[in-house]
Amino acid sequence: MNQNNIRQRNCVAIGGGTGLATLLSGLKRFVGADGIYSLDQLSAIVAVSDDGGSSGRLRDELQMPPPGDIRNCMVALSEDSNLLSRLFQHRFSGIGDLGGHNFGNLFLAALSEITGDFAEAVKLSSEILASKGHIYPATLADVRLAAELSDGSTVRGETQIAQVGSRIRKLYLEPEDCHPLPEALHAIAEADVISVGPGSLFTSLLPPLLVRGVAQAIQDSAAVKIFVCNLMTQPRETDGLTARRHLEIVREYATDLQFDCVVVNNEPISKLQASNYEVQGAEQIGVHGSISGDVIEGAKIVYGNLLDAGEKVRHDPAKLAHAVLSCVKMGAI
Repeated sequence: MNQNNIRQRNCVAIGGGTGLATLLSGLKRFVGADGIYSLDQLSAIVAVSDDGGSSGRLRDELQMPPPGDIRNCMVALSEDSNLLSRLFQHRFSGIGDLGGHNFGNLFLAALSEITGDFAEAVKLSSEILASKGHIYPATLADVRLAAELSDGSTVRGETQIAQVGSRIRKLYLEPEDCHPLPEALHAIAEADVISVGPGSLFTSLLPPLLVRGVAQAIQDSAAVKIFVCNLMTQPRETDGLTARRHLEIVREYATDLQFDCVVVNNEPISKLQASNYEVQGAEQIGVHGSISGDVIEGAKIVYGNLLDAGEKVRHDPAKLAHAVLSCVKMGAI
């Protein structure tokens, strides 16, 4: 791992969904900032297997990568109080053709058609939003997520996989022979810190790692490698999975990938929150004695109160970013 001057760092965050956007919104405050946690560059490598909602409609109608997670990351990295950020997140109401679409998704679709290059459309959109980082789709290939279940059946599509009741025996991309952007591999190679998570295990975290060459590039990198554990299990997708089991599953798909740190929240949620989530079939991860010792799968456990103060159980962006970057200070490991 790289033990260069702690003030000179490039960070790469990998994942998808709201988890990645939350982390990015915290990390962006350290880009160009003073202090021991300052970042020189921040990059995100984002899952592109979404097939639901506005993203799913656009990918089917226009044969483009799903823009939703990309859009969320661009907004997360944009300057605060930016009217354009609010515009990009605007969702059209109504039951017509525009109903349910986000303006940002449509903007990316239009710019992609104009430039003929989705990656270029993402780059230009990020510049318009004054995003404090680079965003790379995990692949430009038209990939779909598929899963072989414990009962022997096969389910295709991220939306369907997230709803299955059976255990997932094998997760894979169709086509399997898809390749990442060279820029994404370069960002990984130049990184001083690489984080995976938080996010839905099977539908946000694993898909980028399944793109050919990504997991190996992470392993080959000299960066400090960090896995960020989720706060709660997800009904049907990760029922009953502990923090340890989350990490074990990641390593089942990226067998040579060794993490240096695992970031885990150890602050219990409120009784009211626990009751509300129990009704949904979700339970908290990382508390109540579910972890023992200081190491999981060879990775040092970094504990902290990472909870947001809101009613919903969410990571606090600032706390999460601080915990991730503190792993580099420990660099050392």
